[in-house]
Order: sequence, then structure tokens, then C-alpha cells
Amino acid sequence: EDTSLQSQPLPEERNYGATAAQVSPGPAVSMSRSGPGRRGYLIAAVLCYGNLINFMDWFLVPGILLVVQKYFELSDGDTGLLQTVFILCYMVAAPIFGYLGDRYNRKIILGAGIFFWSGVTLSSSFITESYSWIFFLSRGLVGLGTASYSTVAPTIIADLFEEGKRTTMLSIFYIFIPVGSGLGYVLAAGMAEATGDWHWAFRITPCMGALALVLLILVVPQRTQRRTAAHRALSISGTIRVAAEKPGVHRAAKTTWCQDMVSLAKNWSFVWSSLGLTAMAFVTGALGMWIPLFLYRAQVVQGLVTPCVHEPCSSSNSLIFGGITIGTGILGVIAGAEVARRLRKINNKADPLICAASMFISALFLYIALMVAQTNILSTFIFLAFGELFLSVNWAVVTDILLYVVTPRRQSTAIALQILVSHLLGDAGSPYLVGIISNTIQAKHAHSFQWSFWSMQYSFILCAFVAVFGGGFFLLTSFYIEEDRKEAEQ
Repeated sequence: EDTSLQSQPLPEERNYGATAAQVSPGPAVSMSRSGPGRRGYLIAAVLCYGNLINFMDWFLVPGILLVVQKYFELSDGDTGLLQTVFILCYMVAAPIFGYLGDRYNRKIILGAGIFFWSGVTLSSSFITESYSWIFFLSRGLVGLGTASYSTVAPTIIADLFEEGKRTTMLSIFYIFIPVGSGLGYVLAAGMAEATGDWHWAFRITPCMGALALVLLILVVPQRTQRRTAAHRALSISGTIRVAAEKPGVHRAAKTTWCQDMVSLAKNWSFVWSSLGLTAMAFVTGALGMWIPLFLYRAQVVQGLVTPCVHEPCSSSNSLIFGGITIGTGILGVIAGAEVARRLRKINNKADPLICAASMFISALFLYIALMVAQTNILSTFIFLAFGELFLSVNWAVVTDILLYVVTPRRQSTAIALQILVSHLLGDAGSPYLVGIISNTIQAKHAHSFQWSFWSMQYSFILCAFVAVFGGGFFLLTSFYIEEDRKEAEQ
């Protein structure tokens, strides 16, 4: 296999699961000075393309939310439940795929996930207004499929690259979260506008998924070598030599899933950074679901657009918001990775401090954006852009924190657990919660476009306060990160 660890270990030394292999005296394991080579970068490119499609499918529905709401005649609460069903299924499946990813062939897991969620997405494009419950079910099934990718793919990239390049490659990988999200808005809105039928928004990404599956089969090796403590043990003149041990001695003891959970629960850097990520997920989940509809209601109140009574409705806000998400996502992830790379040289706590500062600044910009929405749409877009920019700073940095404070044999499990917690307490509930609060406020007043706007504006203020809590969690991470990193390196 073509990875940065060019080796031919003995059969008993091969390890593709969470348990460390038994090591017996054997030949040296050499590492190329030039890194993973072209094949490694090609594998990373394929995985990035898959991540793009992954997040495009996430945000197809928010991109045409107003049309879908009219088509199925949903209230704000029911509309928010669409994304909640998706995230709930996603987070329930994540620990299962984390367990499988630490123990079984990751290429097969990725391929099966892409095939499944692409097929379900295509099938959902044929649902009529009489079967809204099937549409809800289809979104849940797509969540199940995408969980396999988000859990397993980052660990393959982590195995392909050394620490310096790993941060860069993970940054590129996570750039496709906002880029894919933004393109999801743009694709959904564009296809709805072009065809006059929102169902066509769900017929493009399955074709892209088929291409991703073919590339995965052709490019990604059947097995990818995991980096373990053994690979980092002894380095002499660019060559890693596995220390000779007596037959029967294990380099690391086999661990059960319960033991992994206990170990991660005691890792305070992992715990606090996961809670910080949860706050990020809460905010991005609510914004991603509701912002285009919120902007539409603000424009109606200002008299800039006429109310949409029957679909199809204009999706211009989704197109603009999608473009903002793409631009700020790329800039934010690159800026976050570069700032982290520079500050690590002078401060070992740079990563969590960067995340904390960006959360506090994002909270301020989001609050201002909500307050000016009734009077100036342009200013709202500008402050939203800055809010999203500082949120995007954290994507790659948070994942890099996990990868160096958690021992390699538990990384897929750790990512899966982080996904579970961040979505369970974050974006699984935030779209639904905002919708329910909006419904509750509207129920107390006579129906009007003004109160439709105010109800969502008041609901959104919750996101600014949650972002502040997220900054606090990242500050707590900085108290433990040095100790936990040293322990993981041992």
C-alpha cells in the first residue's frame, strides 16, 4: 500500500482495528523522507470530494426550505423537525461506524455509506405531497449513510500524513464542510429555480456520489496502515525501527469498547473540546436550517419582497447565503489552520485559545446581525458573513486537537463519540428548538408577517448565548491540553 509508512510487516504484526498488534522480532519499518507521495495526496483528494457531496446532501433541504414548507404544509416546528430527524439518525449511527472503523476495513465502510445515502437521496426526489412522512424517513436514512463517512474518512487522512502535513490536509478536508454546505444551498435553490420543481434538487448529488464511489474503489487501497505508537517509537536517520521484543509480548493491550469510553471520559481535553464543538454545532445547525427563511421574513417586513402564498417561491436568499457560506468557510478554515500553525510555535495552548476567541467574536457578530435584520438586509448579510467566518476558523483545529490528545487506536471511536455528543446536544435539537420557540411566540399573538419575523428573531438570540458558552468550553480545554497531549504521545 502507498502510505507514508512503507512497510511489509509480518502477518502477526498487521493491525487494522482498535487493538495493537503483537510484535515479534522483525525487519525495520522504513519511512520515506518525502512523505506519503502522490498516491497519498490522490487518496486525500478523493476523500475530500466525498466530503463535499456529504455536506451538499446535508443542506439540500435548507436550501429550498420555504418551498418544502409550502409543499408539505408544515409549521415552523414540523419544518425544524426535518433536520432534527436527519441529525438524530446521523448521531445514532456514528458510534456504530466508529466501532466498525476501528476494527474492520474502512474502504468497505466508506463505499457502502456513499452507495446507501446516494440511493436514498435519489429515491426521495419522487415523493409527493401526500407522503410527507416518507420524506421525513428518507432524511433520517440519509443521515445514517453520511455518518459512516464523517466518522471514518478523517482517520484515513490522519494515517497518511505526518503531524505538520496532517494539519494542512485536515484543513483542506474540512474546508469542504462549509463549501459543501454552501453548494448544497446553491444547488437546491438553483435547480428549483431552473426547473420549477424542487424535486430535481435531489437528483444531482446521487450522480456525484456514483462518481465518488468509483474513485474510492479505484484509488483508495483495500487496507490503509494505521499509525500507532509502534510506528513512532524509534527514529534513526529517517528510518523507524520496531524495537525487538520477546515473542508473545504485546506492544499495547487489547481494549474493549467500554474501556475506550472510560479512557475518553477521563481525557478532559477531549471532553471540553467536544462540548465546545457541541456549541458550534448548535449554532451552525440552527443558522443553516433557518437563516434563508429568516431573511425572507425580514424582507417581507421591510416590503422588499411580496409574501409567497403558493410554491414555487423565490430562493434568492439561499443562493446568497450559500455563496457566503462557501467563501467564509474556505477563508475561515485556511485562516484557522495558518494561525494555529504559527501560534503553536510560541504557545502550546494555542489551539483551544484560538477556538475560544473565535467563538466569542462569532457570538458578537451573530447578535448584531439579528438586531439589524429588520432595518437593513445588507448589514445583516455582512454581519452574518463575519459570524460564519469565525465559526469556520474552528473546524480543522478542533479535529486536530482530538487527533493529538487521543491515542491512535481510539481515534475512530473518539470521533464517533464526539459526533454523537455534538449532534445530540447541538444541531439535532437546535433547528427544532428554534422552530418550537417561534411557534410558541406566534401562538400568543395574532398572525401577522411582523410577528412571524419577530418570533424567529427572538428564537435566534439563543444561538448567540450558546456560542458564548462554547468559547468558555474551549478555554477550559486549554487548562488540560498539554498534559493530555503528552499522555497520548506516550
